[in-house]
Amino acid sequence: MTRPLIISDCDEVLLHMVAHFRDWLGESQGVTFRMEGNDFAAAMRWSSTGEPVGERDIWRLLGGFFDTEMDRQLPIEGAVAGINAVAEHADVVILTNLTDERQERRTRQLADHGIHARVFTNQGPKGPALAAILEEYRPSRAIFIDDLPQHHKSAADTVPDILRLHLCGEPMLSPHIVCAHQAGNAHARIDTWAEATPWLLDRLQQENAL
Repeated sequence: MTRPLIISDCDEVLLHMVAHFRDWLGESQGVTFRMEGNDFAAAMRWSSTGEPVGERDIWRLLGGFFDTEMDRQLPIEGAVAGINAVAEHADVVILTNLTDERQERRTRQLADHGIHARVFTNQGPKGPALAAILEEYRPSRAIFIDDLPQHHKSAADTVPDILRLHLCGEPMLSPHIVCAHQAGNAHARIDTWAEATPWLLDRLQQENAL
C-alpha cells in the first residue's frame, strides 16, 4: 500500500520570501516595497521617483533575488518542525514556482533549514504539475498546501480529489490574500503551523480525508 503524500509550496508556506525581498530591494535596488492590497506588482515603486516598477523589471528583480539572495530566507515559525512531523506519516515533496535551473538551489536551501524533500519546479498554474506528481506517486491520499488562491483553483479544477490547505505564513501578505477556502477551492484556511500541523496529522489518519 502506498503512503499518503503531502505536496507543499515553499515561499510563504515554509520560508519567508517577500519580507526578505522587500529588505533587499530597499538596501541595494532602489525600490520601495509597500504591500497595501493584494496586488504584488503595485507594491513596488522606484524610490527616486515614486513611479511603479514595470513588469519587465519586476521579473528581473525577482530573478535576481532568487539567484543571489536565497540565503536570506528564514523559516516560517513552526514550519520546519511541522513539516517534519507530518513527514513521519507521509511522503513530502515540494512544488515551487521557480525555473528549473533553480531546483537544485532550492533543494539545498531547504535542506540547510532541516527540510529534506524532493523539489519539483513549475511555472504557471500548479494543477497540471500536481496531476503529474500524483500519477508518479499514486498515494493513498494527498494533501496540497499553498499560499496563493489561484493555485488552489487550478488544483480544484485539475485534481479535485486532492485535499487542499490554504496557508500563508507571512503576516505582511496573509490579510490581503483572497481566501481560497471561502472561494470554495480549498478545504481549509490556516495561516500558522501551530494549527496546521494537527489539522494535517488528523487528515492523514482519517480513512476518508475529504
